[in-house]
Amino acid sequence: MSRSPKLALLAGFAALAVVAAGPLIAQPQKQAQPKPVPHAAGQPAHAKLNLGRLALPEEIKAWDIDVRPDGMGLPPGKGTVKQGDEIFQTQCASCHGEFGQGNGRWPVLAGGQGSLTSDRPEKTIGSFWPDLSTVYDYIRRAMPYGNAQSLSPDEIYALTAYLLYLNDIVKDEEFELSDKNFTSVKLPNASTFYDDDRETTEKAFWGKEPCMKDCKAEVKITGRAAVLDVTPDSKTAPKVD
Repeated sequence: MSRSPKLALLAGFAALAVVAAGPLIAQPQKQAQPKPVPHAAGQPAHAKLNLGRLALPEEIKAWDIDVRPDGMGLPPGKGTVKQGDEIFQTQCASCHGEFGQGNGRWPVLAGGQGSLTSDRPEKTIGSFWPDLSTVYDYIRRAMPYGNAQSLSPDEIYALTAYLLYLNDIVKDEEFELSDKNFTSVKLPNASTFYDDDRETTEKAFWGKEPCMKDCKAEVKITGRAAVLDVTPDSKTAPKVD
């Protein structure tokens, strides 16, 4: 029995619709993208954790106080040997001695020139330290003990000048150290320091596969470390207000 023309026409339209739509495969739904979290004023758009805030310029400045050997980081200021002597006696002598000789087990700051080749070298500013910037930087950052960062730039220049005087690097009590002449002062042992060159001088001795067990048939002790305990006990430590 033949189908009616109307039914045949409807069947043809249905087939055409299926062909046009392609294979009946379920398409994955697109995941909704999370809305971006608004950033606080002044924060860069690439911030990921959205925690805290950017440090303020004055906060960065308070931490960025290091001084380099080339003078970068030095604040404006000046101070004489004579001024440094007065400051040293009130702020530093209780630990380091009146002339930098050290009290008890507190570090010695002066003397020791020519002792570096001895059995007990004296590694003071004048005998061992390579750069004057280390003196200024350390005083600025950590001294006086118990009251760090309490000294003004001028006081630190004066103390540094006095330490140069104690180590016979400058001879005149009227010598004035400042940010202008700071880099012209050279410490006696500066020329014996050099960049780490082990990668070139020792690389030929490096093993590709280092030994981790039973590397030597016999182990000999060729030297023993010296005890350098500079931490004072509670009886000799200075009283800090």
